[in-house]
Order: sequence, then C-alpha cells, then structure tokens
Amino acid sequence: MQLFPFSSCLHRSHAEQTDVEKNQAMLFLNVYDLTPANNYLYWFGLGFYHSGIEVHGLEYAFGADVEPTTGVFEVEPRNCPGYVFRRSILLGSTDMSRSEICSFMDLISDQYQGNTYNLIYKNCNHFTDEVCHCLTGKRIPGWVNRLARIGSFIESVLPESAQTTPLRHFPESHFPESQMYSVDGSDSDASSATEESEMEDVDRHVLISSHGNVGLSDRPQMRLAKDRL
Repeated sequence: MQLFPFSSCLHRSHAEQTDVEKNQAMLFLNVYDLTPANNYLYWFGLGFYHSGIEVHGLEYAFGADVEPTTGVFEVEPRNCPGYVFRRSILLGSTDMSRSEICSFMDLISDQYQGNTYNLIYKNCNHFTDEVCHCLTGKRIPGWVNRLARIGSFIESVLPESAQTTPLRHFPESHFPESQMYSVDGSDSDASSATEESEMEDVDRHVLISSHGNVGLSDRPQMRLAKDRL
C-alpha cells in the first residue's frame, strides 16, 4: 500500500520548504543485542539483533504475540525491555509531525499482527526497514538483519523433507521415581510397560516448522502504538 508522500507534502513553495527544513525530525535506528555472542559476530557483519525506530521522542518496534492483534508497540527510546542496547544509527529525517507519525504507525500496524511474527520472513528488523524506507527512501544497514536473509536462502535450497523436524511424542504419564531409578532389577516390569507405550506411540510425533514461526511471546507488556490515538 502506497502511504507516501501525503498530499499535504506536495507542491510546497520555496519559503515553505525552508520552514519544513527547520522542523525536520531526526530518524534513528536503535539496535539491541539478543545474545552476548554479538560481541564477536558484530565484527563479522553478523549477529542476532532487535531494532526499533526512534522519532519525535518515541521508539516504535514490532514483536511477537499469540493474539491476532497488532505487534507494533512503543517504548522509551534506547530502553526496550528485555534487550541490551548496542548503538543508535542516524537514518535521516522526516518533516512529518508527531501526530502524522502516530497516524502512519497506526496504518502500518495493521500489516504487522503479533501472531504473524516470523524470525526469518517478518521480524522486528523487517518492520524497521519498511518504516525507514517509507519515511526516508533508504534501507536500514544490511548487517542488522543479515542472518534472517541467510536463513531465508538456506531454507529455499533445502528439500521439503528437511524443513520439518520430527520429535518423538512422550506419554504424559511418568513412572514413580522409585521405579525409574531402581538398581535391583525390580523395575523390569516398568521397563516393559515403557517399551510397549513407546511402540504404541511410534507413529505419533509433532512437527516443528523451520520457517521460524513464533508460537509464544516473551514481549513484555508495552503500550501499542495505535492506543495513542
């Protein structure tokens, strides 16, 4: 969906353009570490990162949620709970007011539902990249989301049979601890029962998708961007 430019931004006079330049709001990409391993991966242009867009004193980001509601939220700049701030990168500027930014975030949030979050195809860095492109015409630095692109390439060349991982389904019932750890051979009957149970369940398993879909959310409770309106 084409969101920019707004009609109010078109056909400005030179004087109006000068006034706009005075009211430019800086756009920053705030990058956070997801793992201490980034201290090493960063120097190779890789790493596991979370990112948010800072503009007009607020930071907007996208996270996973089990509910079919928007995953776009806002936090205090450079202080997103659960992540370790690494650095802030100046992306450019925008002449949009704070209210216009809020309206834009409300529109784009409909495209980023929390239950559609995907580590490879639709993560927080995809969100910040799209916002940056809409507001400045530029893209975020490639290293921020490089591992997701590598994962996408690897998945595209894998055979379909290798894109799911079967896991043995274990029965919910468990034997008493005294039987499980018996050393005098009295647990032989229990062992036989276990083997029979496993044989019955041999055809039952779950498939874990390698597509990166997130089923549960660790995202802390934060205010949704659209709640500001």
